[in-house]
Amino acid sequence: MSSQLALWIIFGTLVPIMLVLDLGVFHRKAHTINIKEALIWSAVWITLALLFNIGIYFLLGPDKALKFLASYLVEKSLSVDNLFVFLMIFSYFGVPSAYQHKVLFWGILGALIMRAIFIATGLVIVERLHWAIYLFGAFLVLTGIRMSYKKDREFRPEKNPVLRIFRRFMPITDSYEGDRFWVKVGGRLFATPLLLILLVIETTDVIFAVDSIPAVLAITLDPFIVYTSNVFAILGLRALYFALAGITQRLRYLRYGLSVILVFLGLKMLFSGIYRMPISIALGIVAAVLVISAVASIMNRNKTGSIADGTTRPQEGKGNG
Repeated sequence: MSSQLALWIIFGTLVPIMLVLDLGVFHRKAHTINIKEALIWSAVWITLALLFNIGIYFLLGPDKALKFLASYLVEKSLSVDNLFVFLMIFSYFGVPSAYQHKVLFWGILGALIMRAIFIATGLVIVERLHWAIYLFGAFLVLTGIRMSYKKDREFRPEKNPVLRIFRRFMPITDSYEGDRFWVKVGGRLFATPLLLILLVIETTDVIFAVDSIPAVLAITLDPFIVYTSNVFAILGLRALYFALAGITQRLRYLRYGLSVILVFLGLKMLFSGIYRMPISIALGIVAAVLVISAVASIMNRNKTGSIADGTTRPQEGKGNG
């Protein structure tokens, strides 16, 4: 058995077990996730990712391990910036905090399938059309520049095409029915607002993947490293959401740090035919930019005293249907 096959088996066994334990045991009953519980689960997922990275180091070598760590760090960082979008979705629909974990769980499960499709497609394109790597590089540079100028916009779910199509063909209840996605009323099947929110989360992740997958492909084209690092990053996203949802807006310079990283990775792709940057240098640059943006955010917050408390927090209430 090859070392990589052994790691695939470990990965394929560990992830389903953890997902079953997460939803079927520890979160079997809907409840509000407090910060302590969220931090514990965040630590669990991060620890598992690092232990898996250690396994890669000993079985596949330090180069693969550094590429996994860099890919994981980039994907995790982009996920943190996107947490605020989830926060807006839940706040807009007034999703009770006790139901948010289940929506994110199934949303992440769908994301695992979509990410596999995106990654496979991206790798096939680069393998068969090598010049496509320069298109990905240019795309990352433009995305990074756009991110630095991006302003927060009002969340408009009614413009979501998937949501609009779904409303035409499926009757929807006027209010939440516990944490259920489907209910029968008078013998007729109805979707609940919770299912609509799940659809919004899924389509939003597709948009996230358009940015994040090319960023990871700029680090490595190894499908094993690309997919496993992506999966470990997004599996911990639920816990990270509940741990950081209240403070994501306070990291005001994170967006600029991420824009620098995307531009850097784009340029790395564009100049890959001239200079192949060692992964240790790329990882160091990514880590340094993240640390600088976080420290700058904290220092700015200390200077201004405290940021205006305009942060939208998860709230309980009735759905808009």
